[in-house]
Amino acid sequence: MKLINIGFGNMVSASRLVAIVSPESAPVKRIVQDARKRGSLIDATYGRRTRAVIITDSDHVILSAVQPETVANRLSEERGGADAPETDAAEGEQDENA
Repeated sequence: MKLINIGFGNMVSASRLVAIVSPESAPVKRIVQDARKRGSLIDATYGRRTRAVIITDSDHVILSAVQPETVANRLSEERGGADAPETDAAEGEQDENA
């Protein structure tokens, strides 16, 4: 069982993750409120601002103070980099031949 650090020493099983999303959209806010009502919300922010919402296969919703990209990068490193999130390495760089 591989564990992913989601901030402040809190760990989540990599095999149980379904989604890592930003908390800003209305549908995600609804998911968080529904999880709170049914008692399946886990707040791992230590009082800080929620930056990532992690959804597990057991319908638990976990709040993290770490950016979704950071959690996704840690997950892809743990899985061997096979499903690393796509990033544009050349973003912001200029073509030297132009």
